[in-house]
Amino acid sequence: MVRAILGVVAGLLAFAAAAAVAGIVMRGAWPDYARVADAMTFTLPMMLARLSIGAAATIVAGWVTAVISRPSTLVRLAPGLLLLAAFIPEHITLWEKFPVWYHLTFLLSLIPLTYLGGLRVSRG
Repeated sequence: MVRAILGVVAGLLAFAAAAAVAGIVMRGAWPDYARVADAMTFTLPMMLARLSIGAAATIVAGWVTAVISRPSTLVRLAPGLLLLAAFIPEHITLWEKFPVWYHLTFLLSLIPLTYLGGLRVSRG
C-alpha cells in the first residue's frame, strides 16, 4: 500500500515537473508564445504544443507510477484519475479561452495516456 501511494505521488510530481520544465523551455524558445502566455490568447500551433506537453507529461506520470508500484493497473491509472479530477474545475474556469476540442482533447486523454505510460513498464 505504501509503495502504491508513493508511486501515485511520484507520478503526480513527475507530471508537474515535466509540464513546468516544458512550459519554461517553450516560453524561452518561442517569444510569440511568451508574449501571449499570460493572456492565454494562443494560436493553433501554440495550443497543439501545449497539448503535446500535456500528453508527454501524462505519459511520464503513468510511467513513473508504474515503475514504483508495478503490479496494479488501478494504481497506475490513479494519477490520470486524480489529474482529471483536478483539471475539470480548471478547464471550466478557462472554458471561454479555448475551443471545446482543446478541452476535450486534454481531459479525455489523461486516463488513456496514464495507462499507456504504465503499460510501457509492464512490457518493457
